[in-house]
Amino acid sequence: MATAQTKHHDYHLVDPSPWPVVGSISAFIMAVGAITWMHHMFSAAPIIFGVGTVGVLYTMASWWGDVIREAQYKGDHTRVVQLHHRYGMILFIASEVMFFVAWFWAYFNAALFPADAVHATRDAVFGCGLGTAAGACTVPGTWPPHGIETFDPWHLPLLNTLILLTSGTTVTWAHHALLENDRQGLKYGLILTVVLGALFTCVQAYEYSHAAFSFGGNVYGATFFMATGFHGFHVLVGTIFLLVCLFRAYAGHFTPTQHLGFEFAAWYWHFVDVVWLFLFLCIYVWGHGAETMAHGAH
Repeated sequence: MATAQTKHHDYHLVDPSPWPVVGSISAFIMAVGAITWMHHMFSAAPIIFGVGTVGVLYTMASWWGDVIREAQYKGDHTRVVQLHHRYGMILFIASEVMFFVAWFWAYFNAALFPADAVHATRDAVFGCGLGTAAGACTVPGTWPPHGIETFDPWHLPLLNTLILLTSGTTVTWAHHALLENDRQGLKYGLILTVVLGALFTCVQAYEYSHAAFSFGGNVYGATFFMATGFHGFHVLVGTIFLLVCLFRAYAGHFTPTQHLGFEFAAWYWHFVDVVWLFLFLCIYVWGHGAETMAHGAH
């Protein structure tokens, strides 16, 4: 079998791996466990779900460990392979952009056309908001729906905005430190970014616990929690991504010329920052302003 030293091309021919099969089986077990657990089909469902989850996590750690070894020790990630990895990450982030476009579309469809027949029918069946009985809307066709008290954007949402913007500067500091071969700067920047990401998650969890509306029963709550909740999940994923990069930085894996893992983590984190800016402006600031105008009109 050809090795990185004997092959006569710049491409990476991946070695046979068990992880696609193991991951597929684990994901299937996890899905069966989750479905049977939610439907209360039998008492062992949580155990099945747990076994599948452990299998998926083990597959992820082992598979990505193989990728690290291919890049760090086998020399398989040539300049051509790195270029193609960058194309792949760009396409992945583009798909994530379209994922959030769907939630913004749902939000603005309901916000800009609150008197649409579809929305009016939904309000008549499910009620207009938290604590509003079905069919009891007194102010139909308004946004946010009658009975919804939105968050003050200049309180916790503004704090989280400042936290994420600061984290964007710290991860950029870490990146430039790595390019200058400043190992301590790389570590300090990553530590601060991980701490700020965890702080953002804690503040958002506190905000959710004090929400004056719920996920069910109104379109505002549904679109709000889906858009901001999925963003929070992406922050959590990005924080773990950067934490792994921090561990690898302490292991001495990254060099100024080869650090794709960290570079992709930084790209992903900047994407998360930009999405939050749109969420803050559109859902928190604009939504709160719409509520203020609706209250003034009525």
